[in-house]
Amino acid sequence: MPFLRTAPPAQLGLAEELDPDAPWHTLPMAAIDTETTGRDPGRGDRIVEIAVVHFRDGVVEGRYGMLVNPGIPIPADAAAVHGITDAQVKGQPTFEQLAPKILELLQGRIPLAYNAGFDRGFIRAELVRAGVEVTKTTATPPALRGTEWLDPLVWARALQTGVKGFKLGEVSTRLGVDLSNAHRATDDAEAAGMVLYKLLPRERGTTYRSLVLEQRGLKSGPAGRTWRR
Repeated sequence: MPFLRTAPPAQLGLAEELDPDAPWHTLPMAAIDTETTGRDPGRGDRIVEIAVVHFRDGVVEGRYGMLVNPGIPIPADAAAVHGITDAQVKGQPTFEQLAPKILELLQGRIPLAYNAGFDRGFIRAELVRAGVEVTKTTATPPALRGTEWLDPLVWARALQTGVKGFKLGEVSTRLGVDLSNAHRATDDAEAAGMVLYKLLPRERGTTYRSLVLEQRGLKSGPAGRTWRR
C-alpha cells in the first residue's frame, strides 16, 4: 500500500527521532532480553534479569546486564532454565529502582528482541507496577511508546525455510552466531542482535521504514506466531 510509505513515522511504528529512510543497519539499536520467574506477567511473574545491548552497523557498542530482585521466590523450574537463584538476587535492586537506568539505555534506539512480545510484555508490566509514566512523546524511549520492535524470530521463520527449530540457540547455530551461555540475558540479547544482522545483511539495502513495513506484513502470517517460553 503506497500510502503507508508516506504516513507519519509514529503511525508506522517508527521511532520518530530516527531517519526513516536511512539504511536500517546504520541506526542505533537496543537489543533487549529478560529472564523471569515464569511465563505470564499477568499472573504475577516477574523479571529477575534484564539486559540491553547497544548495536550499530552490526557492531556491539555496549553491554548492560542487571540482576533484579523480583520480590518473590524464583520457582525451581525457572531457575533450572536460566540458573538464577534466590540467593543471587537477594540484595539486588528492584525493577523500580533500576527503571531510570533501563529507560536511559533504551532512549533514542530501535528496540529489538527475539520473540519480542514476551520481553515487551514483561517490561511493560514491571513499569506499570513501578508507577513509571509512559507517554507517546520522544521523552519516552521508542521501545515503550508504540514503536515496532524488530524481531529476529519473525525474520528467521520467513527466511530460513525448509528447516525445523526456531529457538534462539537453534537459529544462532545455523547462522554461526555464538551463544555458548544461553538463557542469560546479556548473551541472549547480543545473540538476538547478531542474528538479525546475519539474516538481513547490509547488502540488502533496506531502509528502516521498509524493514518495519515488511516485518509488519510478515507478522500477519505464519512467521508472526509467538510462543510463551
